[in-house]
Amino acid sequence: MSPDSVALEDALSSLDVHLGQTRRWSLSPGGTVDLDRGRTVLGYVAHGEVRADTLGRTACAVAVSTGAATPTEAGRTLMAGDAFLSLGCDALTLRSPGPGRLATAVVRFAPPAGLPPLPPVVYVPGFVRLEPAAAALAAHLGPREQYPTISQAGDPVICRLMVTTVLLSVIRAWAQTVHTPGPGLAPSGDAFLDRVAAAVRDDPGRDWTVDRLALVGAMSRTVLSERFRAAFGRSPAGYVTEVRIRRAMDLLQLGHSVSETSRALGYASDEGFSRAFRRHVGQAPSSWRDQRRGVPPA
Repeated sequence: MSPDSVALEDALSSLDVHLGQTRRWSLSPGGTVDLDRGRTVLGYVAHGEVRADTLGRTACAVAVSTGAATPTEAGRTLMAGDAFLSLGCDALTLRSPGPGRLATAVVRFAPPAGLPPLPPVVYVPGFVRLEPAAAALAAHLGPREQYPTISQAGDPVICRLMVTTVLLSVIRAWAQTVHTPGPGLAPSGDAFLDRVAAAVRDDPGRDWTVDRLALVGAMSRTVLSERFRAAFGRSPAGYVTEVRIRRAMDLLQLGHSVSETSRALGYASDEGFSRAFRRHVGQAPSSWRDQRRGVPPA
């Protein structure tokens, strides 16, 4: 077991979780769920997709290297199989464009020692693939809607253990993603550039212009482009595309359609997404998905 693994195991084993209300939500098209500021909420998208948007900005994201707090926007599209943890730094609205199912649990815990500070909202895309057992529990948090008042002896204890398992798995998946960003996406050692790269990885579907990336990195467009290419071997725009294509592979392999994937990653059209995917992977996204999922060609 590596030192990082030992530190992570120690951090997770020390977590003391207190459970509040758990709930399952069935969302109709246009339906919303409002998560209040000041409440830490664990959530899992069981079906469909939801758009998570803060009602304002919060200055509680702390850079590990400098200790500086920076404004953070937490908007993001979540697909079925994704999990999130909102620390309640700001109110969060979840909006479903179509029919969807969502499970949430209000929790209280002390931030785990030995890990980088958690961001205001932790997103774990592809949680169902990273942590399938915990995802199965997450989908069944809260009382069944058709039997909301039926309970059995021991339900609170079992529910707390289920939520604790899901919470630990979300933090573990996030921590492992932070420490292992993938081939070609490793940290540069430059705190400002790494902050830019992390912002892209955290929300690949955002409209990442060079100006917006430069603002995140607290530098000019020219300086960002020069330093980014020297550190990562690609332009900032090329990095955004690479992160998006990696995320697209995850979504497609989980069975999401080309349109769902394109929309989640911020592409203006399915055609534009398909061109970008084909250019980087050498196959159309639908063909790549079917091949990975063992679907015979037509």
